[in-house]
Amino acid sequence: MKIPFYQIDAFARRTFAGNPAGVCVLERWLEDRTMLAIAAEKNLPATAFLVPGDAASAIRWFAPAGELELCGHATLASGYVVLNVLRPDRSRVDFDSAAGRLEVQRDRDRFALDFPAMPPEQQHDPDLVTHAIGLRPAELWEAAGGRGMAVLAEASQVLDLRPDMAAVAALPFSALVVTAPGFENDCDFVSRYFAPKHGIAEDFVTGSAHCVLVPYWAQALRKPQLFARQLSSRGGELWVEDLGARVRIAASAQRSPKER
Repeated sequence: MKIPFYQIDAFARRTFAGNPAGVCVLERWLEDRTMLAIAAEKNLPATAFLVPGDAASAIRWFAPAGELELCGHATLASGYVVLNVLRPDRSRVDFDSAAGRLEVQRDRDRFALDFPAMPPEQQHDPDLVTHAIGLRPAELWEAAGGRGMAVLAEASQVLDLRPDMAAVAALPFSALVVTAPGFENDCDFVSRYFAPKHGIAEDFVTGSAHCVLVPYWAQALRKPQLFARQLSSRGGELWVEDLGARVRIAASAQRSPKER
């Protein structure tokens, strides 16, 4: 069986930036082990598998090490494929997932995700992550799905971070996002995301992390609409909005030259 495959750089205004994702378009679901094997073979941070439908497309996401419960950049990539390749006559696509109904909509030259908000719920002693990231954060929170969020004082600290990945993997979190207020006159907040338990030391740009970050920074900065940067080696730009129970995450995407 031949499976159409697309590689998209999500959260990027240029190629070789943002977060690369694979998108496989299926007629019906494959066995889980087959989808995992494809994701491992492609060795991208995430590969989305779509089964298109009239009202909505079903979607699942796999990292090289296992299935993901929610993945922003591969959903954005999937929206790009549907709205630019499969159904260019449409301006919106809905995806049915284990995380509920998700939406990708055209937003001029960007694509906007409608995702569930996951505000930080539980505070922890900041010393819990001090050894793992090399400095003591001002705050340490936990959100849904066991996601940890360490808040630093300055954006430069996030940029210069050199975490101990073995220590990060040993933390009682599914993944760790490290964040701080943004660079002056540039962005509202910055972040980096570490997920060694999913086989990804550092994710390039992480939509699902912004389900946690947006509610926090919207409240801290007292503004619902923000511009964010993820400070990985490839970098990512996100225009986000706090909608209460939901978050809106808008960004650009590019078709990878490797796939053309």
